[in-house]
Amino acid sequence: MENSEKKKEINSSVKMKPLSQKQRERMQELCGILDEAGRAYYQEAREIMSNREYDQLYDELAALEKESGVILAGSPTVKVGYEVLSELPKETHESPMLSLDKTKEVEGLKEFLGEKEGVLSWKLDGLTVVLTYRQGKLEKAVTRGNGEIGEIITNNAKTFVNLPHIIPYQGELVIRGEAIIKYSDFEKLNAGMPESQMTYKNPRNLCSGSVRQLNNEITAKRSVNFYAFSLIKAQGVDFENSLSRQFSWLEEQGFQVVEHYMVNADQVEERVSFFEEKIKTYDLPSDGLVLIFEDIAYGLSLGRTAKFPRNGIAFKWADELAQTTLREIEWSPSRTGLINPVAIFEPVELEGTTVSRASVHNISIMEELKLGIGDKITVYKANMIIPQIHENLTRSNQLPIAHSCPACGEKTEIRNENDVKYLYCPNEQCPAKIIKSFTHFVGRDAMNVDGLSEETLEKFIQQGYIHEYGDLFHLDQYEDEIVGMKGFGQRSFDKVRESVEKARNTTLVRLIYSLGIANIGLSNAKMLVRQFDYDLDKLLSATVEEMTEIDGIGEVIANSFAKYFAKEENRERFKRLLAELHIQEEKKGDAQILEGKNFVVTGSVEHFTNRNAVKEWVESLGGKVTGSVTGKTNYLINNDNQSNSSKNKKAKELGIPIITEEEFIQMTGWREE
Repeated sequence: MENSEKKKEINSSVKMKPLSQKQRERMQELCGILDEAGRAYYQEAREIMSNREYDQLYDELAALEKESGVILAGSPTVKVGYEVLSELPKETHESPMLSLDKTKEVEGLKEFLGEKEGVLSWKLDGLTVVLTYRQGKLEKAVTRGNGEIGEIITNNAKTFVNLPHIIPYQGELVIRGEAIIKYSDFEKLNAGMPESQMTYKNPRNLCSGSVRQLNNEITAKRSVNFYAFSLIKAQGVDFENSLSRQFSWLEEQGFQVVEHYMVNADQVEERVSFFEEKIKTYDLPSDGLVLIFEDIAYGLSLGRTAKFPRNGIAFKWADELAQTTLREIEWSPSRTGLINPVAIFEPVELEGTTVSRASVHNISIMEELKLGIGDKITVYKANMIIPQIHENLTRSNQLPIAHSCPACGEKTEIRNENDVKYLYCPNEQCPAKIIKSFTHFVGRDAMNVDGLSEETLEKFIQQGYIHEYGDLFHLDQYEDEIVGMKGFGQRSFDKVRESVEKARNTTLVRLIYSLGIANIGLSNAKMLVRQFDYDLDKLLSATVEEMTEIDGIGEVIANSFAKYFAKEENRERFKRLLAELHIQEEKKGDAQILEGKNFVVTGSVEHFTNRNAVKEWVESLGGKVTGSVTGKTNYLINNDNQSNSSKNKKAKELGIPIITEEEFIQMTGWREE
């Protein structure tokens, strides 16, 4: 068939009378009535209507389906067979499903739109699913998965209560949407659970588990709905370059779409307020809003970064606060001797998870909050991840500071560092210090040894298998004992042995960082190693004065490094460790062409893996990356160099060049490996 004829055929299928909201509601009502009547007749041996009444309603439904070309899930005119699978097959998405960049400020939405119009909609909090229809029938459903590979859940999707199985459009249609369980349905399902069974934490968790069931009969009982939010492909249909037209067309095909509104920069704030008010009683779980350019071609022309498409942006709700009661303060020792206060409080639900503890960080913050046992406090998750105390409503100020280390019993010390008070254990042999120093040593950015958790390391230390870092490379002599440990086995031991052997080949930066020297973080280790030409002998013989001459290395860092290697015991242990390792030559910049130059990196990057990779490259060339634009900044790297972001504005005010990633690459000669 010629392309023109094929296009005519596809378009002709769309000329069928569009499904109206009234028709949809009537069809849903009829499906419910007929389903209830069928269940009563076939499963409960009772009649709630005559055969004549049933046939009349059935015929009415069939006529509506024929008129609109839409058949909804649950319709008695189609049957969904139940199937039990051993596992869900996986499939690679045709194009990666990237997340949207985010903002928590309305101004960020205005800045994103500029002079353009956009479509503002709910950001539903369920499970993203990709649907494919061919010749008017649902052919495939795949979960988002990790964005590249998802799980095929076609039979489960056929049980979604509002999803059309058959649509009037006959071409290939690919759409994305959110599988959702409504709050009202979630409460009913929880209420119907036996008391002996644990109830589900939130609708999203229940939905995720329901959609990914191996038995789709279970999915069918969970009242999962589907709301379309993105049209990926619709062969032969002209949407007149309009996103809102795509939404309307999907509704005409029988899909329910996310609630959405056209806005410009002047209307955004008012519409966000509308959504914020509505979410208080909204029956669908939502964790924010999504703003996409109405002009489809313009949005696509912006391309995408390695992480985000540039045609849209997500607006996240303000951090959720919860009120609770402080139970106790737990004092947690670290590898440096610092003892962190950790608040333990009555468990509360935050951002879909249960939290019961939050770090208070130091004595000064604890005193500012005026904490006391039994105080009413409010907590939140910083960036929706890390639990924090927001406010102390009672402020009883009756919390004593620990006088002894909880790990070794040594008398504690309060030290004032930069006008901030910290609690320390001065005991060099404190068990907590030793355990946590080993945990740091095997960490990802240090020696990167897999399979050695803090709990496992503690057992090894208690059994006398390890006393110093070099002992980790001789665990073979305790193989039988370790294999016989509870929770361990031959496979676990082999994994640790393999990882330890791999860790023998390391870099000087990793080695210095792994030692856990106070105040020596990964970036400081890089600065020190680079300054002394990646030469260990030069580094170890450097004086405090030589180290403080390095930009970014102050007296505190230099003294910490010198103090560590001034101890004979540390030097001897380091020599024994060094004998176990092979120090690889590290990748260096061609020359220190950025020496003395300060950079700020903002926004998304396309060629580098992330902004941290940019930072590493700058540092390898002798430059420095800071977090804010100041008079000392030489360049601001921003791919969106025409935006009105605060960093761009500051750079323009100070006359600092704003360069793109491409320009930075040309400047430094970076090549992607």
